[in-house]
Amino acid sequence: MNLPMRNHPCWCGSGEKYKKCHLELDSQMEDLRSRGIPVPARKLLKTEEQINGIRQACQLSKVILDEAGKCIRPGISTAEIDRLVYQLTRDSGAQPATLNYKGFPASCCTSINEVICHGIPGKQILAEGDIINVDVTTVLNGYYGDTSRMFFAGIPSAEARQLVEVARECMDLGIQQVKPFNRIGDIGEVIENCATRYGYSVVRDYGGHGVGMEFHEQLFIPHYGERGRGMVLVPNLVFTVEPMINAGDFRCKLLEDGWTTITADGSLTAQWEHTILVTKTGVEILTA
Repeated sequence: MNLPMRNHPCWCGSGEKYKKCHLELDSQMEDLRSRGIPVPARKLLKTEEQINGIRQACQLSKVILDEAGKCIRPGISTAEIDRLVYQLTRDSGAQPATLNYKGFPASCCTSINEVICHGIPGKQILAEGDIINVDVTTVLNGYYGDTSRMFFAGIPSAEARQLVEVARECMDLGIQQVKPFNRIGDIGEVIENCATRYGYSVVRDYGGHGVGMEFHEQLFIPHYGERGRGMVLVPNLVFTVEPMINAGDFRCKLLEDGWTTITADGSLTAQWEHTILVTKTGVEILTA
């Protein structure tokens, strides 16, 4: 890795001298790398300008999800939710990241009951007691903001309510592990421990990912694992924490549409998602 001289401008574009900006962090990362500990590629570390743009996209995604949540009730179709997300996104001068992404035909994902992720909005009507995850990613001025939440259509069963609450707890506990020089495995361990404590399982085929300049960047965040393992977290990393928690077995089944993924045993599943930023002292939830 070619690094600037101490008194030259920092590679991150901050305008500060390298010695006052990334010199210390780069030295720490080089030491970790020399000891065989995985460290993030420089291209995954965002500049302040990029972070500001990503933050704005994330806040827009939050607002759109707030509005989408207000319309969720028994009797509404997932297509109606999708149309609302599309209109709100376009009215804000942004684009829905999912629309036409690798052929995905909608502006958000709507995943109901046993659907783990990537449910395609359509004619399906929400019934009393359904639980649904709505996943929204907007592209604003070239920056991506990704978030999802669970909603109830009417009054859910006690089983469904507990699952949704535990999935939220899993995400929150995972985010609490995000701080400089913790490891990706620290996130996964606390999530898995929380889920298994309630007799639930953690989906292994999908996880969090780098995001911001692209929809899915080359950083994978498993929501299971072992403390002290995996890549080191460093300031200016941006990624999602989005554990998918199944009431039954962790295994998945991909349907013929090539997108919709359900629990293999038909059990309920729940997921919450935030885009987060590793700061110098901890974490900022960009979609909060």
